[in-house]
Amino acid sequence: MQFFAFFADLFSFILTLVNGEKVANDPSGKEINALAQHIQNLLTPSTPLFFNTLYDPYRDGADFVRGYPFSLREGVPTAISHGLWLNIPDYDAPTQLVKPRERNSRYVDAVMTIPKGSLFPMCGMNLAFDRELIGPAMYFGLMGDGQPIGRYDDMWAGWCAKVICDHLSLGVKTGLPYIWHSKASNPFVNLKKEYKGIYWQEEIIPFFQSVLLPKECTTVQKCYIELSRQVKEKLGPLDPYFQKLGDAMVTWIEAWDQLNSPAQQAAANKKNESTPSTKS
Repeated sequence: MQFFAFFADLFSFILTLVNGEKVANDPSGKEINALAQHIQNLLTPSTPLFFNTLYDPYRDGADFVRGYPFSLREGVPTAISHGLWLNIPDYDAPTQLVKPRERNSRYVDAVMTIPKGSLFPMCGMNLAFDRELIGPAMYFGLMGDGQPIGRYDDMWAGWCAKVICDHLSLGVKTGLPYIWHSKASNPFVNLKKEYKGIYWQEEIIPFFQSVLLPKECTTVQKCYIELSRQVKEKLGPLDPYFQKLGDAMVTWIEAWDQLNSPAQQAAANKKNESTPSTKS
């Protein structure tokens, strides 16, 4: 139901959290307003074409460093804000088993743009995205009961979305905000869900690294349909699951377009404009 809300909810920004998460505190003891930080990340540009060594130049107290091209300082629109977690880290099952007591206590006060051409492991536990810019790519795949793979749903969405963001000149930020992750999942259960994904990702990641989207793909939907075709062609021989996944990706876009007609979007925009803002 969470992912149905991605295309049924017509608000501009979507924030995803999971059970077992709590408000975290920064090193001074102040509670972190994760929602406000995600919105700030999404409302300010990203810099995927040239890395700024002071990280996000649009934050208070930062700017572009000497040598940063002036022609790139406008940045690009930010589509995804990927937050992090304190306490229990987001490890795969083998790492959980090797380090069962490891906890993350490091708070890094930084936001950075993931460079163009670089993939990343997107975690859906603390994530926000601009629905208009990248929403159609946020399909979390065929996972869970009845499928041969689990716990790769957010990873799949992240790989698809990053390739599309790179093609459409959109940005992805990672870093702040932090949340407190307090509920560790069972590593033995996780291993049963993940084991094929751990094997398959050695083929999946090179596939995404080599994906080329044609210039005719000018919208997220067109990019995603083309990506689904390449998934079936290139990953289909790996396992029949990817043939079904490619078909499901097309179904997702058809459903997205059906539920997000121009008339519905206009009505939603009017509703959002008339909704009074609240301050905490």
